[in-house]
Amino acid sequence: MTYQPVTSDDVQELCAFLSEADLTIAGLDSPAVRVWVERDHDGKIVGSCGYETSTDGADVLIRSVAVSSTRRTAGAGTALARFALEEASRSGASRAWLFSRRSGPFWQKLGFGPADRSALAAVLSDTQQVRLFSRTGQLEREVAWVRELEAPSSHPTVPHRRGRAAETR
Repeated sequence: MTYQPVTSDDVQELCAFLSEADLTIAGLDSPAVRVWVERDHDGKIVGSCGYETSTDGADVLIRSVAVSSTRRTAGAGTALARFALEEASRSGASRAWLFSRRSGPFWQKLGFGPADRSALAAVLSDTQQVRLFSRTGQLEREVAWVRELEAPSSHPTVPHRRGRAAETR
């Protein structure tokens, strides 16, 4: 599996893909957002993952983890989520947070535990998703999750460059 950093040319297709997955899209132009996509042999997006960093870089908000419906039982989501967590760790982050009302068991299998929404909002107050959810009142309806990140592994990974991105809920 090869994950490619999202570029401005990918944003429209990524937005459509994430909309089909019922994920919130915000902050496409934020330099703190990193998102990768996986494409099938025809070049169509079949998976995505990413994160947005806190101002100090110590925390990340996991975003845009999605797979096409035909790949949901093949472990593709787990692979994408692990990739995002490894990349976040490589960037220097020590803790990962996310919002998920529907996929708690999935995230728990990856080491996440329930978190306080207010704590997430305080640590990641400058992220696009937290600002959007606070502004719209959605923050009060969200379920927050957190886990510590492990030290970066030594095996090589896809080099990343900053790109435009979209958001996970």
